[in-house]
Amino acid sequence: MTENTGSNKIDSFHKKKNKEEMQKQLISFALMIVFTILAFVVVATGMMDKMLVIPILLILAIVQVAFQFYYFMHMKHEGHEMASAMIYGGIWAAILAVAGLSTIVWW
Repeated sequence: MTENTGSNKIDSFHKKKNKEEMQKQLISFALMIVFTILAFVVVATGMMDKMLVIPILLILAIVQVAFQFYYFMHMKHEGHEMASAMIYGGIWAAILAVAGLSTIVWW
C-alpha cells in the first residue's frame, strides 16, 4: 500500500512543538521554585523592613499566578476564551472589592 509520506513531517513537527512546550513548562516551574525560595528567604531572614517585604511578596505572588495561568493552565492556547473571561472577571471583581473596602476603611 501507499504510505502517507507527509505523516512523518507532521509527527516530527508535533514532537518538536511538544518538546518546546515541555521546556517552557520546566523553565517556568523552576522559576516558580526560585521565587518561592526567594520569598521564604526574604521573610525568614527578617533583615528587610516590613514596608519593603510586603510589596516584594506581592510582586512575586503576581508573577507566580501569571506563570500558573499561562503555562500550567494553558491559558495562552486557543480554545480557552471562556475560562480566561471568567478568571479575568474574577480578578477584576477582587480588585474592585479590595479597592472599595480600602476606600471605606481609609477614607
